[in-house]
Amino acid sequence: MSDAVSALAGASYQGYCTVTELGRIGMVTLRGTLADKAFAKAVTQATGLALPGQGEIAGAADRLAWMSPDELLLFCAADEAPAKAAALAKALTGQHALAVEVTDARAVFRLEGAAVREVMSKLTPADVSPAAFGPGQMRRTRLAQVAAAFHMPDDQSFEIVTFRSVARYAFDLLSNAAKPGSEVGLFAPN
Repeated sequence: MSDAVSALAGASYQGYCTVTELGRIGMVTLRGTLADKAFAKAVTQATGLALPGQGEIAGAADRLAWMSPDELLLFCAADEAPAKAAALAKALTGQHALAVEVTDARAVFRLEGAAVREVMSKLTPADVSPAAFGPGQMRRTRLAQVAAAFHMPDDQSFEIVTFRSVARYAFDLLSNAAKPGSEVGLFAPN
């Protein structure tokens, strides 16, 4: 049996912001009726995390993100994802719900630096201005021509999730947008 590897083996680019592929991050997609108290209780009991509100991400080591009105995404250690998916499936037995591990179907990137909002603004139609987006929020949108989701762990970084099949394209997009000499001064301090 071969060892599981990430999409780009930890590739990194140093521009006016740093782009790094984070390796394998465990992920479990949860589908169900988020407003259903039985669903919320089962998810909370299985994960130890309360359901996040619309457009939010919550937690520390493990994080739970709101992805759509009927979907959550659990982030955890990659080696723990299969067991967490099984525990969630068991907790949700009898409900119209789904828990599927998607760790190896995704790639995760970290964008770091003082100008991360500018770099993201070059690539997404989402408003990432400080007034509209910040830590604790999750956004599902596009990164140029591919589906992506992102959140800000802090004020100077983004974590971006894409499909593994477009990992190289997403890494190249982020790297090009962070290329020295391409700064435009968006969100610059006064």
